Amino acid sequence: MWLSIIFLLIGVLLGLLSDITIPEYYSNYLSIAILAAFDTLLGGIRAHLERVFNAQVFLTGFFFNITLAVLLTFIGAQLGVDLYLAAVFAFGWRLFQNIALIRRYLFDLSQKKRQAKLNK
Repeated sequence: MWLSIIFLLIGVLLGLLSDITIPEYYSNYLSIAILAAFDTLLGGIRAHLERVFNAQVFLTGFFFNITLAVLLTFIGAQLGVDLYLAAVFAFGWRLFQNIALIRRYLFDLSQKKRQAKLNK
């Protein structure tokens, strides 16, 4: 779990330190791809904490989610409809659910540790 967080921080730092600019035309595609990637990353962290993590499920979900989100954005752009908003809603909802469940798991874990110290 910590390895993924470390590489996420390294990626963010490299992104902030680089001069790469993304053309405005691709901003919707990139933003939705990043949202899908974060959703998958937090889902993987949640699965790890629940001890049901599967690397194949994580990797296929990662690429499938990004591909689906970018495809929805592309189709919406071709039709003149903001279909990417559906992906933003779906991935955003799952992202906040995963964050809440991770927070709850870590809170319960700290409560159990505190209780174990008191019982000694």
